[in-house]
Amino acid sequence: MQNEMNEQSTNQSQPMFMEPPKVISTKDALYISDMLTWNLVAMKKAHFFASQCQDAEIAQEIEKVCKMHQRHYERILPHLENTQSQQTLQ
Repeated sequence: MQNEMNEQSTNQSQPMFMEPPKVISTKDALYISDMLTWNLVAMKKAHFFASQCQDAEIAQEIEKVCKMHQRHYERILPHLENTQSQQTLQ
């Protein structure tokens, strides 16, 4: 019961955004940059391991992981580009 009340008060104090804000903080921009780096590294590692794998079925699954990280990278990148263009306008 106490946990439910704490969860409800926490949920009520933090606003839910249906779309990303127009301007993000420097800290958020740095975190987005980190996410890009993490996905790029994961993508490169998956591609390397797939090329080293001798089992074609496993290599194909690892390539799927590579493509997943590439999609994530491509979805995150525009958020960082928008932030950088807004900062140059200021």
